[in-house]
Amino acid sequence: MTDISTRAGFVALIGEPNAGKSTLLNRMVGAKISIVTHKVQTTRTRIRGVAIEGPAQIVFVDTPGIFRPRRRLDRSMVKAAWGGASDADVIVLMIEAHRGMTEGVSAIIDRMRDEMPQGQPVALAINKIDRVQAEVLLALAEKLNEAFPFAKTFMISAEKGYGVKDLREWLAGQVPEGPWFYPEDQIADLPMRMIAAEMTREKLTLRLHEELPYQLTVETEKWEDKTDGSTRIDQIVYVMRDGHKGIVLGNKGETIKAIGSAARADISEFPGRTVHLFLQVKVRPNWLDEPERYSEMGLDFKDGD
Repeated sequence: MTDISTRAGFVALIGEPNAGKSTLLNRMVGAKISIVTHKVQTTRTRIRGVAIEGPAQIVFVDTPGIFRPRRRLDRSMVKAAWGGASDADVIVLMIEAHRGMTEGVSAIIDRMRDEMPQGQPVALAINKIDRVQAEVLLALAEKLNEAFPFAKTFMISAEKGYGVKDLREWLAGQVPEGPWFYPEDQIADLPMRMIAAEMTREKLTLRLHEELPYQLTVETEKWEDKTDGSTRIDQIVYVMRDGHKGIVLGNKGETIKAIGSAARADISEFPGRTVHLFLQVKVRPNWLDEPERYSEMGLDFKDGD
């Protein structure tokens, strides 16, 4: 039997907010490790998911969506996104089929042309293909390939799984030969406490509306594995104003109770054990300007300057 050499490398998923990067990451890895919501800018940390395809280990860097930054947090997120892309072995630019060549996509392509290392393979993944006609898709693919020399173009639906296997197989052939970075059964390199905090933040984002979700953060304060096989997790939801605290708590605590219940169901699937989740809401007016909050999210406070 011939010895098949192993391969391992980093793949950065980049694109505008809401292009479907988190959904694709979860589909590739086969587990929910990156939060998926209908709101933009929900991915704040470069979550790494690990997928195995034959002899290859593909480590996905799910970058924050690239957008025009206004606040310190926005600037840190965009800097993290480009940092994740330039460090990767392969890049996948995701765009939404029905939105096409937006101003934001054009800006990303311009910057890729200027900043990406020479010879770094960049694939184009046109997502949500079930939303447009075939001729529209082909015209869009042609237009995008005229704008940038993509190594390969994939038509996918991250949500439904169409085309995802082809993309994963291609990526497996692109990553360099070498030993695997992580044990075979490890699917993410973020600490469990951070993944748990992200899952709770997803539920808050889905339940609450308007600007509030971008003005709150969640931290896992305590994680305790009990002798009976269950886990107790204590988390703090930081908000910026007293009024926000009332919104998060809801009438007689109903909102936070519902959020806690939904988050607990998701979190318990990950370690595969019973989880007891306790949420507290605290007002911290300046959390957006505290370096330690950025460290918790895996971002660099200085990048916002």
